[in-house]
Amino acid sequence: MNVQSWTFLLVAASFALYIGIAIWSRASTTKDFYVAGTGVSPLANGMATAADWMSAASFISMAGLISFMGYDGSVYLMGWTGGYVLLALLLAPYLRKYGAFTVPDFVGDRYYSKLARVVAVVCAIFISFTYVAGQMRGVGIVFGRFLEVDINTGVFIGMAIVFFYAVLGGMKGITYTQVAQYCVLIFAYMVPAIYLSILITGNPIPQLGLGGVDQASGVALLERLNGLHLELGFGPYTSGTKSTLDVFFITAALMVGTAGLPHVIIRFYTVPRVRDARISAGWALLFISLLYTTAPAVAVFARTNLINSVNNVPYASVPNWFTNWEATGLVEFDDVNGDGRIQFVGPESSVTNELRVDNDIMVLANPEIAGLPDWVVGLVAAGGLAAALSTAAGLLLVISSAVSHDLLKRVLVPEITEKGELLAARVAAGVAVLVAGYFGMHPPGFVAQVVAFAFGLAASSFFPVILLGIFSKRTTREGAILGMISGISFTAAYIVYFKFIRPDLNSAAHWWFGISPEGIGTLGMLINFAITATVSRVTPAPPVHVQVLVDLIRVPRGAGEAHELSA
Repeated sequence: MNVQSWTFLLVAASFALYIGIAIWSRASTTKDFYVAGTGVSPLANGMATAADWMSAASFISMAGLISFMGYDGSVYLMGWTGGYVLLALLLAPYLRKYGAFTVPDFVGDRYYSKLARVVAVVCAIFISFTYVAGQMRGVGIVFGRFLEVDINTGVFIGMAIVFFYAVLGGMKGITYTQVAQYCVLIFAYMVPAIYLSILITGNPIPQLGLGGVDQASGVALLERLNGLHLELGFGPYTSGTKSTLDVFFITAALMVGTAGLPHVIIRFYTVPRVRDARISAGWALLFISLLYTTAPAVAVFARTNLINSVNNVPYASVPNWFTNWEATGLVEFDDVNGDGRIQFVGPESSVTNELRVDNDIMVLANPEIAGLPDWVVGLVAAGGLAAALSTAAGLLLVISSAVSHDLLKRVLVPEITEKGELLAARVAAGVAVLVAGYFGMHPPGFVAQVVAFAFGLAASSFFPVILLGIFSKRTTREGAILGMISGISFTAAYIVYFKFIRPDLNSAAHWWFGISPEGIGTLGMLINFAITATVSRVTPAPPVHVQVLVDLIRVPRGAGEAHELSA
């Protein structure tokens, strides 16, 4: 069988599995739809959380970014993994102790305000749609190449699949589907990584192969890649170009953004006990680390293979993988000097770079570039889809629950029946799928870049009010509302200005203090903290029952006790 046949087979098999699980675990109550009946084991929840977390950005785009950015790409590794430590220590067990359904639920009750709840709903929807745009783009890229359809058609196919199991199963269906998706995506990521590590370094462990010797040259792999970079006019692969301040701000934004993402936090409401929430975070970190410690090796293998495969090769003799990806528009060759050869050159060369390769294809194209078996190529396609769809489903549920539970049930139509609320949740999920599809067809950047923006928005809006809501009895509703609005408004305005209004100024020379749009969420977070704390000091203290609620959240008693008090 050829690549397309293997892809059809493996993708169809995985989709049949996901749909079967969704039918088996379909939600019949709002508790099933929002938090899977709070009956998920820590191990299963850790696996589902890892799948929810390891989106198209992790599977498809992160290694691609590292492949092109080199050392500078390490900010994504440090930020996204470090964030889970924050989540496990500072937020997960306390939010599970509170026992609510959603992040806006906690914000609305803790800050004793319908307005605070509405602001949190708007923030959750804004963050989730920004994040889901990257996932749907990833789906379109995979379908576009391997099923030989255009990217927009690929997005439509992904929308149909997500619509089915997100609308039917809710959190219950999504959770068990994500367990299966984690198994698919981690197998699909590790198999080619192990293959490539053996081919290039002779070591079957990619993490060790990264520091090994390139068998073709007898030189250390990273030293060999540095040499290739210098020959092409680029800087050394292992040296960074970003300022220390920007690296710090991007890493911090990704870390605290992780701890503030609504679709990640909601996963810890699905376990039976408070203790299980912390255990879930530990399992999730272990499962995530398998991919994240492998990604730098995959990036180096991909970069080395790309340069060796096409640099200075006559365009008329390019390998099949080049032609296949060129048809998608994600690889482009411009023969600047008219010599008929592909020249992959850097900024110090007198020749303009003739090759453009989209960051997002590196992991997907890597097996083809290396000449791995066709079934491995198809497996990677199935893994990429699993990663994108698992996160997309979680995000769509956040949007759905924010509309049906936090907006309708808790603000606009409090008398709505459980049956009516469940119907509203499914309708909201369906509408969210359509909007997500539109953003997938018109994304504002690379997958990982778009996701980084979502993390900055989460860092600047939710993290301060959740952290202060748990550990500070003096934080008031006025402070929280103004803090959320100011933090997310500043961060969004900064990103929109440099990415859309004035992209010609999007460089370190024009950024505030040299902080990139990917890292501005940290400054937005500091603004949120400052405004929340200042306003809280000059406004009346929270009611006594709210202060008791804050104490109960941190006392080791039964889950949901604080939520019952607030109700």
